[in-house]
Amino acid sequence: MSNLTRYSPLSDVARFDPLMDIDNLLDRFAATALRPSWPEWGYVEPKFKMDIADVGTEYFVKADIPGVKKDDIHVSIDGNLVTISAEIKHELETEEGKMLRSERCYGKTMRSFRLDDEVIEDKASAKYVDGVLELKLPKKSVTAHKELAIS
Repeated sequence: MSNLTRYSPLSDVARFDPLMDIDNLLDRFAATALRPSWPEWGYVEPKFKMDIADVGTEYFVKADIPGVKKDDIHVSIDGNLVTISAEIKHELETEEGKMLRSERCYGKTMRSFRLDDEVIEDKASAKYVDGVLELKLPKKSVTAHKELAIS
């Protein structure tokens, strides 16, 4: 007798959230309902969630990127544009044997966002602990406009 059960994503119990992002809703629909008829749509790109806070003189960013090594995360800053990219590796072989089923997402993912103020790149810092990336991005001070005297 087989102990394996067939996986059905529609049988999972989920809490209804009326404020769910429409992109998330469409991604879930494509990943579940269309999977049998469109196998290439079954691939779900890995994503990570972020919080961005304006704390006076700096921005504070928290990004949940679980299952990624610190060396596989890259952060770039260009003025007020911040880009976070990560690569989640997929393991086909394990120490115990060959992988039979894999439901975790893997691949490269990237998020970019613009801030209201430019960031001082030299003073920005990043810390990655327990799957959470924390960025401290100090704002560039905006100099007051100087009025020129016309002679």
